[in-house]
Amino acid sequence: MYGSDRAGDDAERTAFRKTEKKYKLYYENSKSTKKKKQPKQVDLSEVLDFKSISESFNQNGELPPGVVHVNCGFDRPIFGLENRPGFYFIPGALTLDEQCTWIRESLTNFPQPPNRTNHNIIYGPISNLFVAAKEGKVFVEEERSDNGLDSEPSASVSNGDSNRWKFYEEDIARSRGKTCKTVPASVLLRKLRWSTLGLQFDWSNRNYAVSLRHNKIPNALCQLAKRMAEPAMPIGEEFRPEAAIVNYFGPGDTLGGHLDDMEADWSKPIVSMSFGCKAIFLLGGKSRQDEPLAMFLRSGDVVLMAGEARECFHGVPRIFTDEENAEITPLELRFSDKDDRCFLDYIRTSRININIRQVF
Repeated sequence: MYGSDRAGDDAERTAFRKTEKKYKLYYENSKSTKKKKQPKQVDLSEVLDFKSISESFNQNGELPPGVVHVNCGFDRPIFGLENRPGFYFIPGALTLDEQCTWIRESLTNFPQPPNRTNHNIIYGPISNLFVAAKEGKVFVEEERSDNGLDSEPSASVSNGDSNRWKFYEEDIARSRGKTCKTVPASVLLRKLRWSTLGLQFDWSNRNYAVSLRHNKIPNALCQLAKRMAEPAMPIGEEFRPEAAIVNYFGPGDTLGGHLDDMEADWSKPIVSMSFGCKAIFLLGGKSRQDEPLAMFLRSGDVVLMAGEARECFHGVPRIFTDEENAEITPLELRFSDKDDRCFLDYIRTSRININIRQVF
């Protein structure tokens, strides 16, 4: 998982890395510090657009060179690539209701302990991060002593023997700012990069730590993953969702070229679901020297990678957060209620990816 076959300067010269740089977000140089930074224009003419491919196929049955229609009795069109066996793209696979459900879950429940996140290594397990960000709370680190803050904290976490981190109201946290480390909950939310569901992945040792306490993947998500995995499953077998990684992308964030290679049986697919802002996905070959194909990923798209496709390097060099290219109007309309404003504010500049695996 997230493995590499080369490192350092050599990796910078590979075909995969060159394509990553081609699509990565860069800004125009500006002499004025008051002007809003403008992203540099990028040529998107070679990016595969499976939404347009699907619309064209439904109208006249035509497909671009190298793209195939997978006829497997699924309830919507599925496409593959001639030179990437085991890769399946299902455009618009998830309904708007499903998208909203899993965006909410990804922000409110999936980062909850005992699920692990990228914040664990510094702050320990953090409870109710999204709620704290919504309420404008501040995370405060204070030395263990008899002299606490005057107000009861809204949540707390343990972090080693000598320190505690707690959420407090902003005015209380400000009064302690000179003597304690503080970080706004909104900043922690924006720096949330991943959370893990089901069997927990040990990023240090690059394996699944089956002994770590964990919650099972929610049954509704399991059933959805099983249904989506059907086109890529060996005949007569059912997908068993055992672990999932939720990736969170903000403006300028990328996911470098990598392999998902820590599961025992590569004939079983990784089920990857996209939510929020549109992104570019790169699918390479078995070496970083193989030039990757670029394709758009939109909210509601599902990608399956099984068999030989599991051996292909892949990554996300770009998400689009500008109004013209993000393509999230349906989500904006659905999250327009006052109670959903917090989800709308987040997803307008973010992408969430849930990828589900059968480990054993």
